Amino acid sequence: MVPKIRRGSRTYGLLAYLYGPGRRDEHTDPHLIGSWDGFAPDPGRDPDAKAAMSQLAAALDLRVKQAGPAAPAEHVWHCSVRTDPGDRHLSDAEWNAVARRLVTAVGLTPDGDPDGCRWVAVRHADDHIHIVATMVRGDLRRPRMNYDFKKAQAECRHIEAELGLRRLRPGDGTAAKNPTSAERFKAERTGRTEAPRETLREAVRQALAGAADEPEFFARVHEAGLRIKLRTAPSGDTLGYSVALPGDRNREGEPVWFAGSTLAPDLSLPKIRRRFNSGAPAVDATRETVAPRAYAPDPAAQRRRATGIAEQAVTELTTGDDEAAGHLPGIGALLDAAAQTSAATTRAQLRKAARVFERATRSHVHAHQADNRALRAAARGIIHAGGALGRGEDGGATAMLLSTLVLAAIAAAHWHSARGHAQQAEAARQAATHLRAAYVQAAAAPLHALRQQGRALSEEKRRTYEAAIRSTIPATALPFRRPADLDALTATLAQAEQAGHDPVALLREAVAMRELATADNIEDVLVWRLRRLADLPAHPETDHRRAAPRPRTGLPQPPTAPRPPLTEPNRNSPRRR
Repeated sequence: MVPKIRRGSRTYGLLAYLYGPGRRDEHTDPHLIGSWDGFAPDPGRDPDAKAAMSQLAAALDLRVKQAGPAAPAEHVWHCSVRTDPGDRHLSDAEWNAVARRLVTAVGLTPDGDPDGCRWVAVRHADDHIHIVATMVRGDLRRPRMNYDFKKAQAECRHIEAELGLRRLRPGDGTAAKNPTSAERFKAERTGRTEAPRETLREAVRQALAGAADEPEFFARVHEAGLRIKLRTAPSGDTLGYSVALPGDRNREGEPVWFAGSTLAPDLSLPKIRRRFNSGAPAVDATRETVAPRAYAPDPAAQRRRATGIAEQAVTELTTGDDEAAGHLPGIGALLDAAAQTSAATTRAQLRKAARVFERATRSHVHAHQADNRALRAAARGIIHAGGALGRGEDGGATAMLLSTLVLAAIAAAHWHSARGHAQQAEAARQAATHLRAAYVQAAAAPLHALRQQGRALSEEKRRTYEAAIRSTIPATALPFRRPADLDALTATLAQAEQAGHDPVALLREAVAMRELATADNIEDVLVWRLRRLADLPAHPETDHRRAAPRPRTGLPQPPTAPRPPLTEPNRNSPRRR
């Protein structure tokens, strides 16, 4: 049950709309289902509807006229209340009870107060009602309407439980503002698939994911094709910024500007600066590794590096410490980076994952000592390295990264659930669902190649590796029924042994890294863990240009430093013959 509250100054105009046909003739059988005294005229049941509407408006505005200048300029309080599409249809009596509870909860008609405000409830559809009240009490004072939206939301949660309706998750005031009805209608008229506010929010977040400092952020916003306007102090210091979509104009022909803070609470300039300056000083690897686009680092190398950093963030999230909140924006930046540079087959799911996880990056838990610069640098490295091709090492490295990001989203959901952040936890779970779908698409080709390599092994080697797998993995967690189910895993163990590792010790280390009970596919999880631990290429067909294996110490090794950028050749040097 979703309440939406607005203020206005035209009582008759609002009633005329509620009792009218609507913008698309969607209003059916408009009628009164409740009022302040139970005797208000009903234009929907009166033969002379126009006269009844004038009488109803005059009755509602009586105390407003009596108060004179003391009445508020916007004296009309309008609240629409809608049930979920899957809920049952409430009767008029039930809607009347809902309306009475809401006007009492927000302070329009306090319990036992005979001087409460006048109100009516109108129903013209099966799934919602409109409450119209005038905000002048019987003693001609204004009602106390502080936090009316939060109070209405809280009362709706109680009503849902009592009436057996779908129970929405309570918020904590950190969500981004949804588009208004006017913004949505305008988007429909202009042929946009979404309101400009939502498009701008995603574009600004993606620009932020690829920026290391404030000037680069503004440059990336401009490169994204957005209009940007800076607000400066007399001293010349930048105080804030606003963005607008090209072609999005108001009635006067002026661009429709949105300040960063109106797009999302964490997109205001002060909070962006706090993000850039958070944590202890750290080396931004992309400063050294990102060259002009023609000489950008290998996309696969950046994804492999980001996978190791994301795994460390997952470990800290599972500890349950409040300081882990600092990693959530960094994980969101990785999702934004992956969505920008992914192949066409996975782009749609990654964009959905990044959008819904955006809600999971904000809460009232503040991390004062967390440093997420490594995550942000990894996201920036992915963006500057360019798009993944969806095949070869790029496709395999993307699958490896997505496998870890699924764990990160699940860990974020558990972290929020432990603190009662219902909306954030649900957003993280939805992101994990989209990430799983993207992973399945990205991992299909590299896992198919691995399985072919596993089938090509000799029968003796296959039996040796399968015996090691079955003796290492707990029997309760092993879902395999046929030897063919282990083809990709046996191929990975063979490659690890060929690279100089002890396959049994390596497998034990991979199993001990994290629990396997919640994995959708244990074989896939172990394949990517082994390839990370053994520093094997993410795709089996790209074994060239690999460094010698690192010595095994029994602990996961940090990711290798990326290769230095290529230097631009001297254009004045003579050409070699």
